Amino acid sequence: MKKVNMIKSLAGIMALSAVLVSCEKDFLDTKPTSVLSDAAVFSDSTLFENYVINRYMGVRLGNKEGDSNQPGFGRGFEYGMWSSITDESIYNNDDNTWVIQQGGLSPENLGIAGTIWARSYRSIREVNYALARINEVGMSTTRTNRLIAELKFIRAFRYLDLIRNYGEVVLIGDKVSQLNDDFTDEALFDRRPIAEGIAYAVSQLDEAAAGLPVSNGSQYGEGRATKGAALALKSRLLLYAASPLYTGGSGSTQKWAEAAAAAKAVMDMGNYSLYQGGYDKLFTTEGSNSEYIFARFYNLSALHLALEIANGPNGYGGWGGNLPLQNLVDDYEMADGSTFSWDNPAHAADPYANRDPRFYQTVLFNGAPYKDRSIETFRPGGRDSADGPDNWNTSKTGYYLRKFMREDLPIINPWGIAGVQNWIYIRYGEILLNYAEAQNEAVGPDASVYSAINAIRQRAGMPDLPAGLSQSDMRERIHHERRIELAFEEHRFYDVRRWMTADISENTPAYGINVTKLSNNTFTYERKVALQGKSFSTKHYWLPIPRTEIQASNGKLKQNPNY
Repeated sequence: MKKVNMIKSLAGIMALSAVLVSCEKDFLDTKPTSVLSDAAVFSDSTLFENYVINRYMGVRLGNKEGDSNQPGFGRGFEYGMWSSITDESIYNNDDNTWVIQQGGLSPENLGIAGTIWARSYRSIREVNYALARINEVGMSTTRTNRLIAELKFIRAFRYLDLIRNYGEVVLIGDKVSQLNDDFTDEALFDRRPIAEGIAYAVSQLDEAAAGLPVSNGSQYGEGRATKGAALALKSRLLLYAASPLYTGGSGSTQKWAEAAAAAKAVMDMGNYSLYQGGYDKLFTTEGSNSEYIFARFYNLSALHLALEIANGPNGYGGWGGNLPLQNLVDDYEMADGSTFSWDNPAHAADPYANRDPRFYQTVLFNGAPYKDRSIETFRPGGRDSADGPDNWNTSKTGYYLRKFMREDLPIINPWGIAGVQNWIYIRYGEILLNYAEAQNEAVGPDASVYSAINAIRQRAGMPDLPAGLSQSDMRERIHHERRIELAFEEHRFYDVRRWMTADISENTPAYGINVTKLSNNTFTYERKVALQGKSFSTKHYWLPIPRTEIQASNGKLKQNPNY
């Protein structure tokens, strides 16, 4: 195991300068102690490197965002997770997720998606500021070039966040905006074509990969970008670029081939492999493992929110949180690789028996063992149902989240103890799935496609895919495998959009289950609608730009269509 050198927040380095305003001369002569001046940071290589490290985090801009620590890329561990604006889960108590689930997304109300634009561009400006002044610091050429590469990786990730949510984005380049700039300049609001934005981000990742170390170590801690992280992010970006949403629905064999080659470049490094210590342990074991490519590390000195209470069953004192939907549960195959069906009497009588092992490691269901007892979502009398304690936190779907949860951490009074799981931004399992999808679209289901997808299934304890699948059949299998393997990891939202299947998946009702216990101690199961009004329109393939941003540009910034 590599030595863990966690990225930690350093007070005062998030801001490079402060303006002190006072009517009293005494105060004008006082030097603030809570911030560091530009001169201090750019004259001290250690402070400057800490400034760079802190660019992996962004500023809190939303309610209940970054509850215990500052946000990173994407959303990560928050009360309402990104899964709860998809057909993976719903958030029990809304927390600005239902507006997206129910089709109410608008420039005035983006729910939990409302901070991406501002945080991304603020971070890009902070990166550009560091790049513009890095040569003032007086470091060795080697160290300078490594930090430049690291900054370019961070900037590229911010652009990925922008592109995958808004499509066309404004490309800032290396510009550092100042308060005395001409903010009527049309170039500041010129949203460039998607292909141009992707090409720019890819070029940044290529430059980053050339200058980043191959691995982390004692002098370059885990949580900082490596060559593999840059190449892996490029793989994701090019997979998006080849997908129907990004190409206008026209398939491009060349683009798919480029995406396959990008994934293969990570595979050929030989640095990564699928973790064989258990699918569930992949997300809960402290430190990194062979599957980690890029992650956000947490520890007792840098906690995220306490997942176990935030998502735990009401009968344990939990708040419910992100509740898996029946839509997802039904998509887990049987253990023999066959499809689950409520029309099959044996399946309907015992729906949780003999399923894909990943189901048991992802979802808490009626009868699932958890901590010191079994989950009881049944009625009447189930402790984790509306008949149990704190029933305002009872699951609306009949399920609770198991993935990411650690049974050794407390649900009651977890403060200062829970919140240490790492958030994995990119792992090798994703790279294999990226390769399988891109290679299948480029050349069809050759042996390398089977090898990549079957490696994922074998690790999970599932049988290999049958031989002789057509390209379209393999496409469906790969889409399914991504749904199961990457559940709750912030892929589903983007996958169904880039495939342009969200108009189907996101217009399907958000289903849950009612479990009834009979007098003979058997159970019956009845599907229900867990959240009314689920809706998706064509315009929702892209997020709207917040109205405040449009207004700040005096209307020069172009809004996404039909908003």
